[in-house]
Amino acid sequence: MSKKEKLTEITQETRIVRHKYPARVSHWFLVIAFFMTMFTGVAFFFPDFSWLHEILGTPQLARAVHPITGIIMFIAFIIMAFIYAHHNIPERNDIRWLKGIKEVLKGNEHSVAYNGKYNLGQKMLFWTLILAMVTLLVTGLIMWRKYFSDYFSVTTLRIAILLHSASAFALFTGILVHMYMAFWVKGSIRGMVEGWVTVRWAKKHHPKWYREEVLPELEKEIEANKNAK
Repeated sequence: MSKKEKLTEITQETRIVRHKYPARVSHWFLVIAFFMTMFTGVAFFFPDFSWLHEILGTPQLARAVHPITGIIMFIAFIIMAFIYAHHNIPERNDIRWLKGIKEVLKGNEHSVAYNGKYNLGQKMLFWTLILAMVTLLVTGLIMWRKYFSDYFSVTTLRIAILLHSASAFALFTGILVHMYMAFWVKGSIRGMVEGWVTVRWAKKHHPKWYREEVLPELEKEIEANKNAK
């Protein structure tokens, strides 16, 4: 909700907080680190993309940057995971979203689901990304030649490379889905850039979150402002 003026009534255009500042900062650190890590990683695995190394100057520099940005990406994601984990626990109510998946894909999610802060698709993506991130970190450390790879057998390294590649693919696919959904649902990007959405947006896309969490807080703020007069 807007902090620039006192709230006296709730309208369709009333602004409400969707993402607080720490979450937004972590998110954009994650975005930057993700692209840096992805570009350098793709260049290692696919020779046709070796030209991406030139963005950083040399393959040696890219190889040095890749694990560092990977760790930054992991830290940023874990911060966000702690912030949002309690909103991503699957609930019995989420089955409505799954049963109405055809309407969801048509853009009629609001007519078949009663979503909390995140719908079932977002929750599934959240836990998939956690699994991918943890696997990438562990296998990446095993593969890190400068510090750790000498302590592991060739077989272990090969398994780590395989799991690292599979997890990277899962992460990349998940992020693409996330980006598509952000552009598809108008107002979502503004929520992560500026931190707020409107009451209209919340009612349409996440009515359970609005009615059970947001609305009581708005009503408390209105009551407090009335008593302050």
